[in-house]
Amino acid sequence: MSRISVLPSLESRFGHPFATLQEFARDVLAHARKSGASDCEVDVSEGFGQSVTVRHHEVETIEYNRDKGIGVTVYLGQQKGHASTSDFSPAALRETVEAALRIARFTAADPCAGLPDATLLASRTEGFADFDLYHPWLLPVEGAIDLARRCEQAAFAVSEQISNSEGATVSIQEGQFISANSLGFMGGYPTSRHYLACSVIAGKDENMQRDDWYSSSRNAQYLASPEAIGDYAARRALSRLGARKIRTCKVPVLFEAPLAASLIGNFTHAVSGGSLYRKTSFLLDSLGQRVFSKKVQISERPHLRGGMASSAFDSDGVATHEREVVVDGVLQGYFLSAYTARKLGLQTTGNAGGCHNLVVHPGKRDFNGLLKKMGRGLLVTELLGQGVNYVNGDYSRGAAGFWVEHGEIVHSVEEVTIAGNLKDMFRNVASVGNDVLVRGSKQVGSILIEQMKVAGN
Repeated sequence: MSRISVLPSLESRFGHPFATLQEFARDVLAHARKSGASDCEVDVSEGFGQSVTVRHHEVETIEYNRDKGIGVTVYLGQQKGHASTSDFSPAALRETVEAALRIARFTAADPCAGLPDATLLASRTEGFADFDLYHPWLLPVEGAIDLARRCEQAAFAVSEQISNSEGATVSIQEGQFISANSLGFMGGYPTSRHYLACSVIAGKDENMQRDDWYSSSRNAQYLASPEAIGDYAARRALSRLGARKIRTCKVPVLFEAPLAASLIGNFTHAVSGGSLYRKTSFLLDSLGQRVFSKKVQISERPHLRGGMASSAFDSDGVATHEREVVVDGVLQGYFLSAYTARKLGLQTTGNAGGCHNLVVHPGKRDFNGLLKKMGRGLLVTELLGQGVNYVNGDYSRGAAGFWVEHGEIVHSVEEVTIAGNLKDMFRNVASVGNDVLVRGSKQVGSILIEQMKVAGN
């Protein structure tokens, strides 16, 4: 994908120079101290986005946004108050600090509230580490329209059975931020996230199916071509024509890579501090216990260059570190912020704000190899509904996909429900594919579960 080679300065892409955001943060911290706060943390951010959608070759929407904001959290001992503003004027910053202090005065003291231990904070060097997270995309609206048209046209060109389109979209998102606190931490950097997507409908009358595909990256040069995205979206929709129900059965279930990431998301939610200290997780007290099959290894890699969830520090300013989360199926660590760690009597893991590039180690089999291993069962390519009970692990989701016999796809499937319990599903992971798809904070290939209930006719 072609791009203009001359990159702009940050000042020309954003409303304020990076140094000005730092100055705003210093001013807030100084005013908080002067006004009696025992501690303070501040986040300053600004960003902009451009999104263009084309449908049936015509421009359907052009959206442009520019946002900014400052969030201030103050502490009066262990009383906490928070306020925010989108006004960067000196008077507005002072008023925001005062508002946060007023809230703190009326808030009950929380023995777990407060900033992290200063020794855990990222250093100045770490706070400004360059992980190659910012790549501005100098794409004018006319260029975005052209890419979207090419993407949608490629989908229609696959077959006359592509009867309709929900549109092709090109999106640019760029931002910069500063996080700082009264213990001396200050860090931040610019980021970018771009994507190209297409969604189309195949068939007509009572026999219609839709599907989509998209490519996302911090660097637009690594996006798939618009023709490839449109072509693949169309072929996915076509492959679902003639879908039928199947009889209720218990069979292996293969989660396609984009959906396998949601299973890992279920896991991270269950072993995150908020769920654990509230005792709303089916994986309570699971540290050091086997939670997956021995085939599963999960690492956290927060410092990957260009990673979609890379960072030198978390939302608390705590330095991030590489670690092994699951080894041979055994849980090695939770996902904790400073606050949730105190609630549990543990130490923060640097995960305030979420996980950082969870990498599920791929196995030796590619996608076709997983189908062969499964033999007979259900390949799931779409999940519907939100049927996950995190308290007891019960899992029930509407699903669509393909029926597999003798390791080969036989026909498409719709209007079925897959059900099980996440504890059992995790322990019964038969294989993890090497068809890794990187779209967000979780990098994982397709996941084969040994057996689940599939409810159909």
